[in-house]
Amino acid sequence: MSGVPNITDSELWMVEATLRERYGKPVEVQLADVELRLDPAVMELTHCPAMVWKEQGAGFVISKVDDNRFRCQFFYSAREQYGTGKAEYDDLLDCVVTVLKLQADHDAKRQQNQ
Repeated sequence: MSGVPNITDSELWMVEATLRERYGKPVEVQLADVELRLDPAVMELTHCPAMVWKEQGAGFVISKVDDNRFRCQFFYSAREQYGTGKAEYDDLLDCVVTVLKLQADHDAKRQQNQ
């Protein structure tokens, strides 16, 4: 078992409230477990709790890697996965808002190229 703390009710609420504001409707957020390399110099994978949802053709994952430390990404398929350019966030709201904004910007560019 890893030493990474579970996602709290208030963290889940914050994500759900932010998504409700962004999309104008409730979005189902599922709790999951992911395996991450917390230290790039160490090959060992660590089990981390995560929040996962899908909306408008994209999937999102926010992983908790420690108290008040989060990683995020969005994806369209196994071959199309994107981060935010920032390795970790110490503010969950900043993490959620940033990944949503970058996905919206990326989706707008995808629409232009079609």
